[in-house]
Amino acid sequence: MRRFIILTIKGRYLPPYSVRPDAFSFWPLILEKREFANYSDLETFVRIIADPKIIPSVTVYFSQSWHFNIGHALFDGLYPVYVALIRFSPRHLNPFRILAEVEECNNCWSEDIYNRFGGLGFLKKSVLDKMSRDRWFVFDEFVMGSGTFCQRCTQPHLQLPGGVELDASRLFRDRMYQQHGVLHPIIRQKSSSEQRTSDNLLRAYIIDNKRFTDNDRQQLNDVINELNNYTNFHLNKTMNMSTKLEWPLITVTYIYYDQVKAENLSHIQINTTRIDSRIPQYELIDNNFVAQLKLLRQMDIHISGPGTGQMYQIFLSDGSVTINLGSIRPSESESKKKGYTSYLEQYLTSGAPYIKGLYYPINERLKGIKKDEVIKLIRQAGQLILQGFSLPVNPRENLGIDGQLFVEMCEKDKKFCSLVTERLPHTPFRCLDTWAEDIVHEYLAWQVEGFENVSCSMNRSLLYELREKYGIKHTSV
Repeated sequence: MRRFIILTIKGRYLPPYSVRPDAFSFWPLILEKREFANYSDLETFVRIIADPKIIPSVTVYFSQSWHFNIGHALFDGLYPVYVALIRFSPRHLNPFRILAEVEECNNCWSEDIYNRFGGLGFLKKSVLDKMSRDRWFVFDEFVMGSGTFCQRCTQPHLQLPGGVELDASRLFRDRMYQQHGVLHPIIRQKSSSEQRTSDNLLRAYIIDNKRFTDNDRQQLNDVINELNNYTNFHLNKTMNMSTKLEWPLITVTYIYYDQVKAENLSHIQINTTRIDSRIPQYELIDNNFVAQLKLLRQMDIHISGPGTGQMYQIFLSDGSVTINLGSIRPSESESKKKGYTSYLEQYLTSGAPYIKGLYYPINERLKGIKKDEVIKLIRQAGQLILQGFSLPVNPRENLGIDGQLFVEMCEKDKKFCSLVTERLPHTPFRCLDTWAEDIVHEYLAWQVEGFENVSCSMNRSLLYELREKYGIKHTSV
């Protein structure tokens, strides 16, 4: 049949229903319904005519684009459907199967993450389609539809959907560690300084970002040298332990995630049998994502620019700090210095109240990344951690100032807020496929004259007033 069908009895009331199976479903899907005169007819059809294959336990379904990119794979597919599952507690705590509509891909390691995360296996919709041409399948329990929980589904409070109110960020993080066999990050209840002392050595990691220029990387290298030299000097120096340090002791490491690899255990020979459904050591070996999780759980300070490099901040331990170095948008304006600062994934930071977010100064970023600004941010992060910032962090305080401006715009301009957050079928896609900074700086369809025959409306007088209030310098792009 190759479609989902609800079997029910005539006269049985079903509330109005529709689902959005993926992040870009603007037209809700209404499932086909087949009614039978009575329960006996329904039983006859199921037991004798259909004689289906039963798929046991809980199955969650989503449609996923671009799962070759780990950011999209985790937060446009897996995270939204997990948030949906949380609403059917306690199913989110138990093993479940994942059914996903994904593109054919020979090397998408996100599929292994899906498989381990769910615990009951990973089934592709394309396989189910082929297998169901002449037979029926019945799901024991089926959860379908993730609504507007996707990472790019803009919320009025500019938070990762469900991250705070459903505690979904923490639950997602903890399950990811659990299902990959990695000890959970340290849990801190009230303060970042719990289980730390004032002379603790803090570990900071700068994650390489495709938006960094050669000059940016040189400046960051100088940051590493200066901070590590300071730390090494004081660690090697024979000093009175009561000596008060001017700055926290921080070691800084530059990493490329694609170079973080699991230990190679190919030297251990394991015999397979003809009926092994997968390699016998599958549950016992690590993949590269496990190696990345082990690195993330020990980060005190996480530093990167916008994009995929920021996605993993969700997996940081309680009381960690993430520093968003920003980038210049649009990218082609970088050499002209006529763009504007872009932080992109700040909704992830505001949606994870167990970490603290810091941002490169918004009006300075157009000058490129500078060593002194980064050192100031890293030392500020270290001081915040050791002095003890309160947990949970106020989500609004975890936004950049342009994000805070957006939230205030949403509070005061309800028509604008509805346009950009409700994802209604007739809303122009350009008004939804946007970032807070695009709105703040009136880019593309947010320009006065619009863009490509699309114009997104807002209270511009309010925008100009708020730009002045938050001290955001604006250059027309």
